[in-house]
Amino acid sequence: MTNAQPPEDGRRSDSSRASATPASPRLRVLVVDDHALVRSGVRSELAAHAPDIEVIAEADDVEGAIAAVRALAPDVVLLDVHLPGGNGGGGAEVAASCADATGTRFLALSVSDAAEDVVAVIRAGARGYVTKAISTTDLAMAIRRVAAGDAAFSPRLAGFVLDAFGAQAGEVAVADSELDRLSAREREVMRLIARGYTYKECASELFISIKTVETHVSAVLRKLQLSNRNELTRWAAAHRIV
Repeated sequence: MTNAQPPEDGRRSDSSRASATPASPRLRVLVVDDHALVRSGVRSELAAHAPDIEVIAEADDVEGAIAAVRALAPDVVLLDVHLPGGNGGGGAEVAASCADATGTRFLALSVSDAAEDVVAVIRAGARGYVTKAISTTDLAMAIRRVAAGDAAFSPRLAGFVLDAFGAQAGEVAVADSELDRLSAREREVMRLIARGYTYKECASELFISIKTVETHVSAVLRKLQLSNRNELTRWAAAHRIV
């Protein structure tokens, strides 16, 4: 039998070098929720659709979550807001108790979209808040953003945070040549749409017709070269004008 010989120059082949290249480390996630079905679903969905994210453990109450954070030092804790145990503070209590956990960031994942829940967990130290209506793709994106030190919010919820911390959207918006293409009314419409308002709700808020809202949205999409409402929401979030 003939044995394969290495290249004459002593170097490994390209395929050998490629196989020896270490893979990028996966983001380590702790899932905290008091419903086993939710934990199982999150684990399954991320395993199937986000290979760069690994669920390393689960917890179902405040004490268990705090212990797991301290023992495992996950990159991101996916945290339900309403949890049993502790002093009744739920997810906010977990985030506050683990404020000294260097390198671990918290992303709230809750069925609630109440302003008080959003504000409480953000004040406690969470970097973002998304609802359980979120898609798997968007959840994975939110986990990556939070792990990188950015904020991540479901569209309507960002406004609660801006209001609670005394910041007006215009104060945190960055100067952008693309934004300058929009009229004042188009910016107002875009901000509401990005927050999750329906066309009808937007029309009521601005005292204009639904048809006028549709016209402004079309103009915004055209001027910013966006294709749909989802892209508009992502653009607004990226430019911090929600």
